This record gives sequence, structure tokens and C-alpha cells, in this order.
Amino acid sequence: MNRPDVCVVIVSYNTCDLTLGCLRELDRSRTPDVRFDVVVVDNASTDGSADAIAEEFPQVRLVRLTENVGWGRGVNRGAVAGDSDYLLLINPDTVPVGRPVTELLTFARQRPQHRVYTGRTLSADGTDDGYSCWGLPSLWSQFTFATGLSTAFPRRHWANPEGLPRYDRRTVREVPAVSGCLLLIERALFDRLGGFDPQFFLYSDDIDLCTRAAALGARPVLHPDAAVIHVGGASSSSDGQRLKILRGKVTYLRRHWSPLRSRLGVGLLVAGVGLRAAGRLLLGAGRSRGVNWVALWRQRDTWTAGWPPVDEPRPPDDPDGLGSDVSADARSAG
Repeated sequence: MNRPDVCVVIVSYNTCDLTLGCLRELDRSRTPDVRFDVVVVDNASTDGSADAIAEEFPQVRLVRLTENVGWGRGVNRGAVAGDSDYLLLINPDTVPVGRPVTELLTFARQRPQHRVYTGRTLSADGTDDGYSCWGLPSLWSQFTFATGLSTAFPRRHWANPEGLPRYDRRTVREVPAVSGCLLLIERALFDRLGGFDPQFFLYSDDIDLCTRAAALGARPVLHPDAAVIHVGGASSSSDGQRLKILRGKVTYLRRHWSPLRSRLGVGLLVAGVGLRAAGRLLLGAGRSRGVNWVALWRQRDTWTAGWPPVDEPRPPDDPDGLGSDVSADARSAG
């Protein structure tokens, strides 16, 4: 059997219908000139996801985890279950548009110097949802959050630099960081980086990966001809997701900034949450845009701690990679 060009890795957690829909569209998007395998890592779902995937897609390499290890660690488990020169990460809550695997791989082969690639993530109406690429955190971006400027002027780059509101995602352009929602990376680079940092359970793990990749000379880039519809983007505004976003950001700041700078950055995050919580209390309500800022303020001791350290070797340290919690599906598929 010929070696695949790309290994597509999907990490699924209680997203049975969405994952099945994503897999169906991926199958429809195949082209004769690009061969790709699919690995689905099921993060101990309780909705029957793993069994449904195994039944409808027996050709998929299915990794059944016995606990929810988070997104980045899930990708690391999936990466070692496949064999290809490139890895493509796609969220289960996306619907491929056209031929995103072929588009990204063709582009990567034409521009190998970038080494990390993304496309466009679209809303259901076809407009760009802005989630495929991000700016890196800075003291200024933390300041604009602390003062409420990023909320008051979300479409101004100076007020919302991490959101990249002025980026024209319809053109090829280098970007500071790409989203794990749609991310193509050279396997050699991924392995050299040790995969995703296992400490990140969710959020900012992709920004961390891009930051470390850039230190090795990678130049993340957006290719507009590759696209997915991002069905579940709105879920990030829920209370539980927002708490995880903050934990991820705090972990990133402490990973990449000096102790003094990271303390200042975390302090600005606390100030921004406190400002929004105070505003909601003064207005007689606890929620804003679906976020309960008062509850997040009360949980600040949790999220300012970041994600706890994880005692887990990264993929290069575990050449077999599969471990005892991976089902026979991953070992025998393909």
C-alpha cells in the first residue's frame, strides 16, 4: 500500500453527529492526486461516538482513549497512529468546503519554506468567522482587554490585535499563529517540536505550537483556497469554555514571557475580567454576550493558576506512541 501524503487527525469528544458529518465531507473531498488517511482520536466520549465512527468508517484509524486528555494531547496520540510527511488537524465541528486537503498540500509543496499552514474558517453563510489565524499575545493586547477597549472596538486592530480584525483572509499572507481548527504542519517539524505541549488541556496550545515553530524558522501562512465551515465556533462563548480559554492564555504567558512580564500580563487579564464583572453587576445582570463575567471573577483563583503540569512524555519519547489506552482499531486499521 502506498504511503499517504497527509494524515488527517480529528480529536472528538461527544460530537458524534458533527464528527460523522465531517468525515463524510472529507471522503467526498478526495482527489486522485492526493492520498490521505484519517485518524480519529475519541477522548472517552459518552455519546457513542467511537462505536458510530467504527461502524460507518471502518477504514478510519480509531484511537479510543479511556479518559479525556484534552485536545493537544489527543492530537499527539493521533499523530503517532499515522504515517505521512504532513499532518492536517481538523476540528470535528467543521464541514470541509471543496478540497481543503488537496488545496493545503499543493500549496505547502509549492511553498515549503512556511512549514505551517491554514485556510479559511467560515460561518454557515460563507463569511469568514475570523478563527483560522490569530495575533500573538502582547502586553498591549492584555492592556486593551483590561481596559475594555477590545470589547468596545473589536473591529479595530489597535484595540483587538490578537483577533486580527483587519486581516484580509481572502489573500495569501503570513500570519503570527494559525488555529488548530484547520492546521497543516510538516511531520518532521511537528516531531522536532515534540508535538503539542501536553500541559495545555485546551486553548492557546496552537498558539504555543506556532510560537515554538517560528523560533525554528517556520513562517505560518494562510491559503484562502482551503476552507471549512466552522459549525461550532459559537460554543467558545459559554462559561466553561471561557474559563478554559483563560486558563490556556495564562499558561501561554507563563511559558513564553519572563516572570515579571507574565505576572503583569495575568494581572491585566484579572483586571479585564473584574471590569466586565463590575459592569454587569452595576447593570443588574451577570452575563454579557453569553459570558457570565461575575462567575469568572469568582473563579479567578482557578484560571489564574493556568493548566497544571502533566507528567507525560511527548511523541518522540514514545516511538510506539499508542500506549495501553489505545484500542485495537488504531493498531489494525489501514
